[in-house]
Amino acid sequence: MTEDEKVVWATEQLIKKQSEIGELPKKTDFDEATRSRIKAFLGPWPRALEKAGLKEKSRPKGAKR
Repeated sequence: MTEDEKVVWATEQLIKKQSEIGELPKKTDFDEATRSRIKAFLGPWPRALEKAGLKEKSRPKGAKR
């Protein structure tokens, strides 16, 4: 699996789960193996959600809007 394919796979998992449960997916919504792969391919959970387009990027503390 290429890096691009890994990102696409992980993104699809997050989007599919959001569609199924009707809310932002949590780590606990996935089994250990799937959760580990998503994090390996997309980074820490908040960043993974951002990369999948499910969550707006958070701003650094003290950053102006």
